[in-house]
Amino acid sequence: MEEIKLSIIILSYNTAKLLSECLKSLKFEIRNLKFKIEVIVVDNNSSDESVKEIKNFKFDIETSLKIKNLKLKIIENENNFGFAKGNNIGLKEARGEYVLFLNSDTQVFPDSLKETVVFMEDNPDVGALTIKTLLVSGKMDPDCHRGFPTPWASITYFLGLEKLFPKCRICGQYHKFYLNLNENHEIDSGAGAFMMVPKKVIDEVGGWDENYFFYGEDLDFYFRIKNAGYKVMFFAKPLLKHYKGASSGLRKESKSVANNSKENRIRVAKASVEAMEIFYKKFYKDNYPGWLTYLVLTAIRIKGLFRVLKYQLQ
Repeated sequence: MEEIKLSIIILSYNTAKLLSECLKSLKFEIRNLKFKIEVIVVDNNSSDESVKEIKNFKFDIETSLKIKNLKLKIIENENNFGFAKGNNIGLKEARGEYVLFLNSDTQVFPDSLKETVVFMEDNPDVGALTIKTLLVSGKMDPDCHRGFPTPWASITYFLGLEKLFPKCRICGQYHKFYLNLNENHEIDSGAGAFMMVPKKVIDEVGGWDENYFFYGEDLDFYFRIKNAGYKVMFFAKPLLKHYKGASSGLRKESKSVANNSKENRIRVAKASVEAMEIFYKKFYKDNYPGWLTYLVLTAIRIKGLFRVLKYQLQ
């Protein structure tokens, strides 16, 4: 039996139309590949037609296209378990040498899977790969190229110093835009929209931390991979389009296509702030003096208060 080279895990939540486009982009890409792929779609109890779109895609590839190197599995959760747990449910079924976590509100460009898998095979010291991701506007998604949010990086970012001096190494630690964005290079963290990891690395460092409901879990995952001694690499070729925030409903970039209730937006807003606190306490609390930790956590909670209030008043 031919071994599976790549497992693609897509977590779905109320993004039926975008999910359909994502699966179509994969369909055209996979038909030209020579290695075997499995696609695992995990639906987090969507209230729209997301599951219907997945089943339509499954019917299409099994009856008309008959793509021999593609296996599709659908998992329907009875609850919305959040990003981390939803991906872990899919991860339990993954059998590929490499695992690609792919957002449902994305579209892959031609040769994206081929080029990234080849890159991983040629670079066995890489523990995670993210790619240059384009927003609907055509600009690069800044979150696909991140530094870790140390207190200094966070302060310079929220004070606007990174924006004023984007090429400054001292002021630009949050996104590290002083690096050459047109060349492949090592970074701290990418986003969870496209995250390719060797299965053996996941087996070593563990899957997604389920203490996070939404936001922050990707930073946590990348942090653990770096701490285990592996490289996190940025692949500089633009190979992905991202309708950012379609599942959360919090981003202006995807407001026109997001299908989220006010209740869910408030829940996600709270989770995004809780994620900052979870990450800081887990990785930084013991590395900084108590007074700084107090200031950081206070700032996070104040920011959270205003963020949640914003969506409560909408």
